[in-house]
Amino acid sequence: MKVIDYFKEAKGNTLFTFEVLPPLKGQNIQTLFDHIDPLMEFKPPFIDVTYHREEYSYKKHASGLLERKTVRKRPGTVGMCAAIKNHYKVDAVPHIICGGFTKEETENALIDLNFLGIDNVLVLQGDVRKPDRDFIPEKEGHVYASELLGQAVDMNKGIYLDDEIENAMSSNFCIGVAGYPEKHVTAPNMETDLRYLKNKVEGGADYIVTQMFFDNQKYFDFVHACRDIGITVPIIPGLKPITTKKQVTLLPQLFHIDIPEALSIELENCKDNDAARQIGIEWAIEQSKELTKFGVPTLHYYSMGKSVSLFEVAKAVF
Repeated sequence: MKVIDYFKEAKGNTLFTFEVLPPLKGQNIQTLFDHIDPLMEFKPPFIDVTYHREEYSYKKHASGLLERKTVRKRPGTVGMCAAIKNHYKVDAVPHIICGGFTKEETENALIDLNFLGIDNVLVLQGDVRKPDRDFIPEKEGHVYASELLGQAVDMNKGIYLDDEIENAMSSNFCIGVAGYPEKHVTAPNMETDLRYLKNKVEGGADYIVTQMFFDNQKYFDFVHACRDIGITVPIIPGLKPITTKKQVTLLPQLFHIDIPEALSIELENCKDNDAARQIGIEWAIEQSKELTKFGVPTLHYYSMGKSVSLFEVAKAVF
């Protein structure tokens, strides 16, 4: 079932959904199930599964020379989506990214997903490869999420890279894209960022999921700005309960977001991570309740592979 159809069925009620990471290479699938199991109490209609591009690592030889190796630490997104559908009987939403994939590899992944009966995808540019400073696409890959969106939309029309294919199967993906209440890091200003987002919606995106934020007013302003320029698709708020003191500085560095002063002061005054985790839970609960009153289609949580705090938030809200 499509993401946007779940929203229609909910008839204005706010749903509970979340995002998971594939297990690190070598880990058992049960590690993921152990994370998801307690959250199923809150009846998520779908679960997002992230995709991670390759990274560079360096091996030092006895001669002193360094050998650069390419590793993908969290493979298995497509397999995890199939496992979630089979194990929990809920829909899985795989992230499809530009980084690390050629157009043909992307096409093949979309074909696999279609064969598995997966109806939804979230298309993203993806993170900068470590330790690169800027985003570097594959030689035969996409540079921007809008291009990746276009390929998924083409498949929905039965258009493939090989234009000689006859009687091609059409997919029927519901396609999500990312939105940034505090502006994408590469955009020169918010107005430009919104214009690019509108182009993606006009290009076939069915819904928007936001980057995490900790100040609801930024989300409210973002939604109003989107509506003002004619973006009418559902806009899903992305939330994350803070779990450690270090995240007060780490999250702004990684995701280019602001931590509200009131929250940062509380976290800085915490004696340890247990106290910081409790502050993070309480802040996320208040955010969630206010967003529910605003009428958001779902509260979508970035779990980062940890369910304890998220369980406490969901228990207080749903």
